[in-house]
Amino acid sequence: MKVALISEHASPLAVAGGVDSGGQNIYVANVARQLSGMGHQVDVFTRRDRALLPLVSDMDGIRVIHVPAGPPKQLPKEQLLPFMGEFAAFLIEFFRRERQPYDVMHANFFMSGLAALKVKAALGIPLVTTFHALGRVRRLHQGADDGFPDERFTIEDDLVARSDVVVAECPQDEADLIEHYRADPARIEIVPCGFDADEFQPVDRATARKTLGWQQDEFTVLQLGRLVQRKGIDNVVRGVGMLKQSFGAHAQLYVVGGNSDAPNELATPEIARLRGIAGQCGVAGQTTFIGRRGRAQLRYFYSAADVFVTTPWYEPFGITPVEAMACGTPVIGADVGGIRYSVADGVTGFLVPPRDPAALAARLEQLRRDPALARRMGEAGLARARAEFTWHGVGESLAQIYRRAARLAPARTREEREEVPLRAAAGASFR
Repeated sequence: MKVALISEHASPLAVAGGVDSGGQNIYVANVARQLSGMGHQVDVFTRRDRALLPLVSDMDGIRVIHVPAGPPKQLPKEQLLPFMGEFAAFLIEFFRRERQPYDVMHANFFMSGLAALKVKAALGIPLVTTFHALGRVRRLHQGADDGFPDERFTIEDDLVARSDVVVAECPQDEADLIEHYRADPARIEIVPCGFDADEFQPVDRATARKTLGWQQDEFTVLQLGRLVQRKGIDNVVRGVGMLKQSFGAHAQLYVVGGNSDAPNELATPEIARLRGIAGQCGVAGQTTFIGRRGRAQLRYFYSAADVFVTTPWYEPFGITPVEAMACGTPVIGADVGGIRYSVADGVTGFLVPPRDPAALAARLEQLRRDPALARRMGEAGLARARAEFTWHGVGESLAQIYRRAARLAPARTREEREEVPLRAAAGASFR
């Protein structure tokens, strides 16, 4: 097949860890590589966010097309919706010039889907959509802090109705699509995110700690990922503080992530807020901000930690718990979304309520006092990750879904011609 992966704000070439550079970037890069390795022709379309970028870059034999849409500079994804008309127009012309037509489009995030709907209307190419996050669910959790307009809801409604297949990343994602968007269950397929076994594997803990310069005998907690408020990193800091206050136990917390390689409060304002919380909780000296790190280094951080903790308010999937398990490290995660799916409570780690530092502290103390339990959970997590969450398996599942979408598309297109055109709100974005 010839596949167009559309990812308007999340380039597969970006360094993960920034505010708008995380799981979706990793997902698109790995899906592209897996499909290419299976013999499919894959092109990735992402917005040009730097003036000096070429139109086409090469990523391991995969074309990454930098779409001119809006100013060629980095912008928050919440500001990109007005430029999706330009994005769609470019796609249509690019697709028309290709000698070999695309068999399927896979849109990632609602704005990519908005552009893909225009392409589908013009060229009839089948459409598979992965939302990665749903606007109505995001609004429930973030309220006034949600920077996207209400127009997002209408766009997502149209995408759910008009995509040939919608990919949910976990059972909670599927339930949210049905409850909040009246999605047809027959057109939803669950495909999780994954990890690359060549990239993530256990490293001997003593070796990993020596490599990073960490103390060998400290109980060590790791938080790794994007430094944004909804990730609940403040809850992890407070949990380490409560571990000290309630149990008299010392834990060293390392926080990896940010918009720069050095932990810079100007580049990453969230660091300043978290440092303030650490000071209030009496653990400023036990909390170390590392900054952003490249993918090749992350297995050392996962392997060096006694426990990996991630307690976001909500999480459509969450790749970091799977990566931690793939390195043989137990996970304490928030009992939400995809983490509830990937972490087997009591087996590969523990699930705790979000925004509950006391519950987190109690589980940290349990693992600190029982290293044998932590070791068993790490071993179980490694087995679960390898059995259920590999990028190879994700690629195979998506290839089957693309074939299904190609079969469904002609009938779906006939149905759509008889329906009311795209709602005005969605169409307005193309004017």
